[in-house]
Amino acid sequence: MTQAAEGADPGSGAAHPLSRRDRLRAATTDEIIQTARRLLVASGPEAVSLRAIAREMGMTAPGLYRYFGSHEELLRHVCASLFTELGEDIHRAIRAAGPHQEAADDGDVMVLMTAKMAAACREFRRWALGHQAEFALLFGVPLPGFDDSGHDVADECAMAFAGTFFALFLELWQRVRFPVPAEEDIDPGLRDQLADFRHVLGTDIPLGAMLTFLRCWTLLYGAVSMEVFGHMSFALTDPTPMFEITLSDLASLVGLRYPPP
Repeated sequence: MTQAAEGADPGSGAAHPLSRRDRLRAATTDEIIQTARRLLVASGPEAVSLRAIAREMGMTAPGLYRYFGSHEELLRHVCASLFTELGEDIHRAIRAAGPHQEAADDGDVMVLMTAKMAAACREFRRWALGHQAEFALLFGVPLPGFDDSGHDVADECAMAFAGTFFALFLELWQRVRFPVPAEEDIDPGLRDQLADFRHVLGTDIPLGAMLTFLRCWTLLYGAVSMEVFGHMSFALTDPTPMFEITLSDLASLVGLRYPPP
């Protein structure tokens, strides 16, 4: 919920404009987050300290506590900002690849959905390779002392990011109806976990479809993270053709052909 929405009058249906004090606080909060990000990119996660941020901004370290109660809280907001940026970039890529229009026939649907899938995956890779320090913060080894057990703004933004991919997957399921494993063919222990995950996402698609969604994410994340962290360099100087094969593997899981015929 935005600050503007929080200031809305329930009876009026309109939001009250933020006061000058609130606008200044919001601007300073954003500046702190962006300064933390610059330090992360320039010098690594160890450089992202409240003291260093305060020095960059011409503030005192105690002054930052008026905006963030702890170093960890600040990092959670940095993560939230990054997840939001990444999700928005992927969403724009999907919209650009497949404008909202009715496909004329099944062949058009397949081409349209293939274009959307490829655009989403390519944008995830593009962002990751262009923001390696940020990617490591979001998807790498958790920082020492970084408690990831709670549910807060970072978790909400992470779920919103995941929802970008899941919404595309649901559209694929509705429009293509690709085959998925039967529920009785899934390992019972895995089946129970998939049921829990399905409940978290608030969907009623078959458990086999949930399994396929996770398989797709595993393929995509595995390919991109190996490239970002340099684990393909032992064999390849340019992993792009390998990523194209990954897109073909992903497409086959959801009833598509990549590249389209």
